[in-house]
Amino acid sequence: MSRSAAGTDARTYVGTHDDEDLYRAFARVLAAVPESTTRRPALVAADGTEMPLPEQLHEVLLQVAQALQSGMGVNVAPLNAILTTQEAAEYLGVSRPTIVRMLDAGDIPMSRPGRHRYVRLVDLIDYAERARVARSDILDEMAREAEEAGLYDLLAGPPPAAC
Repeated sequence: MSRSAAGTDARTYVGTHDDEDLYRAFARVLAAVPESTTRRPALVAADGTEMPLPEQLHEVLLQVAQALQSGMGVNVAPLNAILTTQEAAEYLGVSRPTIVRMLDAGDIPMSRPGRHRYVRLVDLIDYAERARVARSDILDEMAREAEEAGLYDLLAGPPPAAC
């Protein structure tokens, strides 16, 4: 039995020129909500019923509104919360053997109810963010060391003449 990480009801939305002002106003209202507020933004139904927006839904709506106002398309595809090693590898853009090594090394939490390994999507997202921060820190350190070694001074001025 095969199952896909992405749901089959994925849709792509592209904003219309006529609605750009609405997207801009919507994004502005959503962005103006202070993070420390105890009162959540809410949707108001036609009958006047208010439904507070959960924080993650607020973030999703803000990101979608900002993309649409910029003339970009938005693809919404539900993902399973529990992924196979192949799905996890595709999510991270690595091979399945690589993800298996990472799981076995304990870099990413996994469950193994039988002989198959499963990874929670939130754990993959957390790992991807940790890896992004680590790469950024390493690049910052490399740039600092290059600056201290005067390597950037070698690049000042015109390039050397070709032989």
